[in-house]
Amino acid sequence: MATSQLLLLLLLLPFILNPFPNVAVSGVGINYGTLGNNLPPPKGVAQLLQSTLIDKVKIYDTNPEILQAFSNTGIDLIVAVENSRVANISSDVSSADQWFATRVLPFIPATSITAIAVGNEYLTSNSDHQVLDPAALVQAMQNLHSVLIARALDRKIKITTPHSMAVLASSFPPSASTFATDLVPTMTSIVAFLADTASPFMINAYPYFAYRDNPDMVNIQYALLGNSTSTGVRDPKGYTYTNMLDAQIDAVRSAVGALGLGPHRTVEIMVSESGWPSKGDTNEIAATPENAKTYNTRLIERAQSNKGTPMKPLDKIEVFVFALFNENKKEGVASERNFGIFNGDGSKVYEVDLSCQFCSGDSGNGGNGGFGEKLSGAVRGPSVWCIAKPHADEKVLQAVLDFCCGGGGVDCREIYENGDCFAPDKLLAHASYAMNAYYQMHGRNYWNCDFKGTGLVTFSDPTYGRCRYPQQ
Repeated sequence: MATSQLLLLLLLLPFILNPFPNVAVSGVGINYGTLGNNLPPPKGVAQLLQSTLIDKVKIYDTNPEILQAFSNTGIDLIVAVENSRVANISSDVSSADQWFATRVLPFIPATSITAIAVGNEYLTSNSDHQVLDPAALVQAMQNLHSVLIARALDRKIKITTPHSMAVLASSFPPSASTFATDLVPTMTSIVAFLADTASPFMINAYPYFAYRDNPDMVNIQYALLGNSTSTGVRDPKGYTYTNMLDAQIDAVRSAVGALGLGPHRTVEIMVSESGWPSKGDTNEIAATPENAKTYNTRLIERAQSNKGTPMKPLDKIEVFVFALFNENKKEGVASERNFGIFNGDGSKVYEVDLSCQFCSGDSGNGGNGGFGEKLSGAVRGPSVWCIAKPHADEKVLQAVLDFCCGGGGVDCREIYENGDCFAPDKLLAHASYAMNAYYQMHGRNYWNCDFKGTGLVTFSDPTYGRCRYPQQ
């Protein structure tokens, strides 16, 4: 390891491990599907979301128009390898590298891509009535991770795969849940990979479907996240569940634990999809705008609450709401086309508060906006920059500069010789530019301008001459 890299690690390690131990900060994720012929352009979508509390977006491919639209917005993206491409990427590392180099690499770091979802419900999906190869999924994940290591991006971008609840043999009681017997070898490999790479286990959890299929056995308030003890369910091990989503999450947690990977190999659970439809077929009586509003409002509140589950009350669960839009070209029953918060024309299907007190823009409160031209100037928060403190320790500044401009970091070409920000050729000036680029790329969270106490947030634009300091 180079001396500068070692110094950087020693200086930043305490901050990386626990930058603000007493501060809980939450955003909300949303799934952005595009199976519709009436959807607004991605640029308009990105502009709207900048004025809401949505700070994470998950898509189902690597649509270049979407990736470009979300550049310099401060919104993190999870992109995906389609099920049909998994086999090719699993064939060898060079195929995985080619996919990454053409589909993802051109958009980073301007677009903040934090994870790649390999497939979607791959282990329980049928392609042309053929079961997809589980071994290919595992190999594709490993190949892509090897690509990230080679490109020094493995700490910035995680590799995972979303599962449906069908990977479980049963989901109740949660404490006794296990994976389906035929999937245990594959799930063991996947969970071990996720533990080794500090990547989340993604689960698509839908209380709606459980209620729809068993309305006489499931209390609707329990399915709608009612959090009522009167409708709660008690697990034999003493856990009490006041809503079905928590029970589903803990069922997955138990199944992961049953693989026996050991107490020191832990995996974070992420709800990669959850939502409620506003319309369905005649037999889908619970698919109403009122129920959809109730469920998604409570789901968003849960995502912001930093609460865990009965089994792990201190473990925050990250949540991605499904979905941003109704998708009129999606196959299946009517409810499949009506999970969106927004219609294709940008109007709301029902009123859900997405306002953000730290966000600004012409949309007013962010919760009532649409996709019109009035949002063209919307940005997340006021103009703010991050610079180096005037008397900061130069050894720390050099380490920070190396970190920001190193592999997987920000674009520092402007402070190289012949760049517009090269002059003055001073460590303080170069570190300030790099710090700000890092701060803007990672969403302007205050902890991203700490840098071991050498960073300073300012509302004064540090731009000078031809040197332009980027902002979101």
